[in-house]
Amino acid sequence: MDLMDKLASLARRYEELNTLMAQPDVLEDIQQLQRYSREHAELEEVVQKYNAIIETEQQIADAQELYNSEEGEMRDLAFEEMEELKHRREQLIEEVKVALLPRDIMDEKNAIVTIQGGAGGDEAALFAAELFRMYSRYADGRRWKIEVLDANETEQGGIKDVTFVVKGKGAYSRMKYEGGTHRVQRVPVTEANGRIHTSTAKVIVLPEADDETEIEIKDNEIRVDVYRSTGHGGQSVNTTDSAVRITHLPTGLVVTCQDEKSQLKNKQKALTVLKSRLWDLQEAKRQEELSKNRRSQVQTGDRSEKIRTYNFPQDRVTDHRIGLTRHNLPGVLGGNLDEFIDNLIAVDQADKLQTMFAS
Repeated sequence: MDLMDKLASLARRYEELNTLMAQPDVLEDIQQLQRYSREHAELEEVVQKYNAIIETEQQIADAQELYNSEEGEMRDLAFEEMEELKHRREQLIEEVKVALLPRDIMDEKNAIVTIQGGAGGDEAALFAAELFRMYSRYADGRRWKIEVLDANETEQGGIKDVTFVVKGKGAYSRMKYEGGTHRVQRVPVTEANGRIHTSTAKVIVLPEADDETEIEIKDNEIRVDVYRSTGHGGQSVNTTDSAVRITHLPTGLVVTCQDEKSQLKNKQKALTVLKSRLWDLQEAKRQEELSKNRRSQVQTGDRSEKIRTYNFPQDRVTDHRIGLTRHNLPGVLGGNLDEFIDNLIAVDQADKLQTMFAS
């Protein structure tokens, strides 16, 4: 079945769903109506673009007929219109291919982000803090909200590790491209001889699991410890044992949360993070089973992989996955990430399209 045959089949199914959703027995069955409505909504964009392709092809045929029957200026105008319509048709075909790609059901979720200082000691912790500020500014620019769940700061103003939620529509669909090892090259303020040091920080991005996520955590599978929250420099910021540490016994995963003054709220947030990490383990296993299929070069899932370098002496930021370099380091650290993320999305979609049509 070629592309147009597939689109015609989907258009017929779309019309069939229109008829089904108007049936009295379906209107009385809420669950069946919801299933049909979801399928109908998933097909809507594809069918609209398919109808636009059909309409454009008819316009091309009309312009071709005019071109064949006219002479002089009218013939030239018909040719120009025909070329524009052909370009429009090709554009619509590319758009409908993207619309056909399977949706990541987690894309519309909030994102849970963890930044961990890596190689480089205090300098790595300072870099981790800069990455946190970068993502905070990026979120502000998209009118998303940042909610810190847990942070382990240093005396110098760095961050050993921080976990936070990026709240906003489609946050995970964009933030997921930030997962991996980020590398900074610069002269630390403590370096007397002016030598350039290389430090790293690891970024882990997970979709926020919610009640719809099929991950079950049983009470007998976790150990909950409570302790006193601490702030910058280890100073106590809470006189009650409100901080929560949850250990998932089957996997050994440990999650902490001390942002709230309420122990119950911290426990609920920690359970949400744990659920997301368990989902991630399950997804990694599924991807491993599907590893015989070629995977996207921009989403390998390997968090140890170096994905981006921030070079201060050269005012350069390079994303190694797509070979994109920009000489605007202050702007990028100020939250101007869209050019990188948009290009990563484009490469990811092209890779998935190639895989889909090859199979």
